[in-house]
Amino acid sequence: MRRLSPVPVGTRVVRVTTPDGVALSGIVVPARAAVDEGPIVRRPAFVLAHGFTNSVGRAPSTRLVGWLRRFGEVRALDFRGHGSSGGGCSAVGGDPEVRDAAVAAARADGADAIVTVGLSMGGGVALRQAAVGVHRPDAVVGVSAVSRWYVRDTRPMRRVHWLLETTAGRRLGATALGLRLDVPWTTVPPAPVQLVGRIAPTPLLLVHGDRDAYFPLQHFRTLAQAAGPAATVWTVPGMGHAESGMTAPLAERIGRWAVSTVGDATGHGPAVPACAARRAATSASIGG
Repeated sequence: MRRLSPVPVGTRVVRVTTPDGVALSGIVVPARAAVDEGPIVRRPAFVLAHGFTNSVGRAPSTRLVGWLRRFGEVRALDFRGHGSSGGGCSAVGGDPEVRDAAVAAARADGADAIVTVGLSMGGGVALRQAAVGVHRPDAVVGVSAVSRWYVRDTRPMRRVHWLLETTAGRRLGATALGLRLDVPWTTVPPAPVQLVGRIAPTPLLLVHGDRDAYFPLQHFRTLAQAAGPAATVWTVPGMGHAESGMTAPLAERIGRWAVSTVGDATGHGPAVPACAARRAATSASIGG
């Protein structure tokens, strides 16, 4: 079992329930400090969507939370079948996980300007949710995002499919990773690359490392092309995959992009710290 990492002081635990009745567990971390970016009307609230086999309590996720919280409140839920959440994960980012993206729960809890940040599996979920979800974010960031299903052309992805598709792999996922797998898909949902073009005019940032061992750059280029010219695209030299490939400078760059994108002076009213707008409720339904 992987060790959990300490969470920042002031973190509160939240519980939300998906429309299909799955209980999810997560955290809300208040913004640490304001960022000197000039006139900021809205401070973003970040909604993190972690990668396959990860969870919000593990070190790669808590590091990212710590880096982003200086730009705004950070909210993160364990996907179904992961961490402290219930249910089972059927694959790597299908329709049930889109319902777990938690944008509606963030709105219900008082968040104003929401920026979803998805990594790997969570990147595909964030892109699909921004394209077809009932409750859309104000901006979306996909980091090392999965672009299509059944990628087997890299060794790490062949290991992922071994975990998903074999009895021995599913047992190992349960015992060593705490992963609970559901039955496989009966109907294959549209892949992120098929939907990413629908995200506009919502601001979109796509981030990918040139040393990603899971999804090489050709996957990213295909996704960026499908997103269209309105998307902002960063190729990061030396970066690996998802949470494990994130660095403090890259997280800061993403945070500043989010602030400049949703926090500009556009007449939405006076700036209100995201943590001041929260409601006391810790249970909500998340329809996307």
